[in-house]
Amino acid sequence: MWPLKWKGASGFSAWSTAEEVTEGVDGAGLTAIVTGATSGIGTETARVLALRGVRVIMGVRNVLAGNEIKRSIIEEVPGAQIDVFELDLSSMSSVAKFTSKFKSLKVPLNILINNAGIFGTPFSLSHDGIEMQFATNHIGHFLLTYLLLENMKKTSIETGIEGRIVNVSSMAHRITYSDGIRFDKINDESTYNGWLAYAQSKFANILHANELSRRFKEDGVKITANSLHPGLILTNLPRYRSFLNVINNTLGKLLLQNVQQGAATTCYVALHPQVEGLTGRYFSNSNLSKSSSKCDNSELAKKLWDFSLSLIMDRLPNFDDLLKSNL
Repeated sequence: MWPLKWKGASGFSAWSTAEEVTEGVDGAGLTAIVTGATSGIGTETARVLALRGVRVIMGVRNVLAGNEIKRSIIEEVPGAQIDVFELDLSSMSSVAKFTSKFKSLKVPLNILINNAGIFGTPFSLSHDGIEMQFATNHIGHFLLTYLLLENMKKTSIETGIEGRIVNVSSMAHRITYSDGIRFDKINDESTYNGWLAYAQSKFANILHANELSRRFKEDGVKITANSLHPGLILTNLPRYRSFLNVINNTLGKLLLQNVQQGAATTCYVALHPQVEGLTGRYFSNSNLSKSSSKCDNSELAKKLWDFSLSLIMDRLPNFDDLLKSNL
């Protein structure tokens, strides 16, 4: 694994940890939302942001587990500001409740880290009747981001501080279905493939960030949107694939990155001064990288945006009221 020790232009490598890439960064006065913060790189991301002074709102499915993580972080970082809110990204109503609860805090929002994800699950539909991986990994984050955009815009205008949206994708985006996003077959169980469905959702994460970036540039908004591959990491993500889980827990301990290294790129993109002004880019190993050429298709990114919005509007009858309440 010696090639992973190679340092890129940023001065960091695949072996760099989240603490190392944020050393000396002062996040005091910033507020960040981190989804999927009860395990793996989500937990480490929340911990390191809190360590750097950022107020962290953890969006979690299991509030009890979230409160345990909160307690452990505060034990290490006395005075850390952490809130734990329930968030099930496979449920549009849960996302809506989360954003309403966040709004009740009456705090600015500087950083949104769309981290949570599921991998390789058997075919099933979400609460809203959408294929589960696409619903959780993309649609849930799309809706969360959409409902928080006005808050982030207002924050950037009033503070002059650049807002940052970080979509945690995967190198797996390169092996999505041949047609990229299966707009007409999202819920087609007969041709469903757990691996390709995951790749499709990760491909969607990148297209989402790219389209956000285009819109922010067009509107002259001081917010960036980027995506990243966190690395080959020891986490519980492959739990639905038993043979991968075996590898993860045996050879993986020798060959894969740990969560401290896995959270590094996320923390780097969210906080590091080197990333200021960079938007619509793809990162890996805490360095600029290159996504699949398919991700450069701006028409596809816009089509995905419109498609995602239509899925939400068809299933969330109070969507217009939610937008007004989040102004």
